[in-house]
Amino acid sequence: MNLFYKNLTIWLIIGLTAILVLNLFKGQPETVNVLTYSDFVDKVETGVVPSFTLQNNIATWRNSNGERFRAVIPENPDSLQPFIEAGAKIEIIPTQEPHWFFRIFLSWFPILLLVGIWYFFMRKGGSGQGGGGKAMAFGKSKAQLIDAQKSHVRFKDVAGIDEAKEELVEIVDFLKDPTKFTEAGARIPTGVLLYGEPGTGKTLLAKAIAGEAGVAFFSISGSNFVEMYVGIGASRVRDLFAEGKKKAPCIIFIDEIDAVGRHRSSGAAGGNDEREQTLNQLLVEMDGFEVNDQVIIVAATNRLDILDPALLRPGRFDRQVMVPLPDVRGREHILKVHAEKIKTEPDINWQQVAKSTPGFSGAELANMINEAALMVARRGGRVSMEDLDAAKDKVMMGAERRSMIITLEEKKITAYHEVGHALVAWMLPGADPVHKVTIVPRGKALGLTMQMPETEKHSHSYTYLFNNLCILLGGRIAEEIIFDEITTGSGNDIERVSDLARKMVCEWGMSKNIGPIVFKTAEQPGMANPLVSEDAIQSINAEIRDLVETAHDTARKILTDNMDIMEAMTQELLEKETISGRDIQAIIDAHKK
Repeated sequence: MNLFYKNLTIWLIIGLTAILVLNLFKGQPETVNVLTYSDFVDKVETGVVPSFTLQNNIATWRNSNGERFRAVIPENPDSLQPFIEAGAKIEIIPTQEPHWFFRIFLSWFPILLLVGIWYFFMRKGGSGQGGGGKAMAFGKSKAQLIDAQKSHVRFKDVAGIDEAKEELVEIVDFLKDPTKFTEAGARIPTGVLLYGEPGTGKTLLAKAIAGEAGVAFFSISGSNFVEMYVGIGASRVRDLFAEGKKKAPCIIFIDEIDAVGRHRSSGAAGGNDEREQTLNQLLVEMDGFEVNDQVIIVAATNRLDILDPALLRPGRFDRQVMVPLPDVRGREHILKVHAEKIKTEPDINWQQVAKSTPGFSGAELANMINEAALMVARRGGRVSMEDLDAAKDKVMMGAERRSMIITLEEKKITAYHEVGHALVAWMLPGADPVHKVTIVPRGKALGLTMQMPETEKHSHSYTYLFNNLCILLGGRIAEEIIFDEITTGSGNDIERVSDLARKMVCEWGMSKNIGPIVFKTAEQPGMANPLVSEDAIQSINAEIRDLVETAHDTARKILTDNMDIMEAMTQELLEKETISGRDIQAIIDAHKK
């Protein structure tokens, strides 16, 4: 649509320029003095006007000064008699009719102009929506057709999600040889829904399916179906499936399908009629009276929980494939795939890099490799382990802000705050090991304490979560102990503590007094849940407070019992600005001796 408005602006400028040029060619109109018929007769009889020109009952003449005069002569046979008797010379010019073509053009020009503007709007609107430049093409699909010969993505390019790839091998086999399945009486899944967190490779996996199968691949976003005009979305769905049948066997990929596949409203009030009509048409096309032979629907979403149940039933999206975050082996594979495109040092330990990036998605790992390559491009050489570590810190914590001016007092407060986090984490058994502590500002934070789990965790125990509460409170407690004052630097820590403690009590049943009961919060902030009594709310708040206070006391005891270690760590941090887990271990070992 941006191109459409740009072209429209260009045509308007051309039209205005043409009108301006025509006006310039016409020139400035000459000033004419108009006289009444009686005054004109007097001037002729007195000899002031010895001669004049007559055309279309309009008499014109010029005086000795070059001024032009005009008078209207009545249409009757005797109107010229006074001038003839006065002896005036009359030059009669016959009326010149314009050419017939010019007369027709002038009469039809406004209509032709309106028709041209209307056709321009329809043509540009249609071509912008994949309609091939045809008028009234708003209902044409916006899907982009990717030729199978031009698609170079294969399963080998998708790393870290081997189980998800195995789920899709049957789809590829069917598209390559459908007769093998039809002869056996098997029905291939109508649709495959890929769901998972952002950046896990859902779109890349869909492209790999098309690349492996060697078939046409239609790609469209769910938001491209819905427009402000009612019925346009449903028309686009029909057109998309019609094009798919022409190119069968093919794959239709709908990215972010939750934009059009959300739960339908129970009533008319508050519903989106256009979106629901589009969804209804999609449901009919996927599993209606017409059979979509050899047309496979692949969709991707990050929000499986908000999709309409009718979409998820067998016959539509028969197969739902979760695309998870990669584990340590998957991350190592992804890193090696992306590292093939850059120059790296031969001594890089990719397994160690993979272990230091838990929770990273494939997109984040690709971004980390790219950041390392950008760092090396500025100075030259090859990517080393130090570059990858710096790129990882930049992706996780943001870019360093060394130009930020910080007073010595603020620097000391930040150092004690971060040491408070690190020391509590180091002393608590079962907590994730401390990887790095820094007081170099990154992003919005003045300092950061980074922990790295030794193994992949898929569930968390009460002890692990309680330790996290203690660690989050450690920075605030260190400020209280050293400065007898608290700052706003612990604002985010308190927010995370409150959220974690509430989930432990209300969602995960980790409170003995409350028990294994789930208390869901209201959808709208500030509104109480009508199913929860006032007494229950008071009990929940009391349990949350007790949990947080217990964690606070635990963290405070750890810090007060290790004041000498905290002071030594802080001095080391103030001097180096960044210390690693090895530095912390060396300080603790020295104090133990």
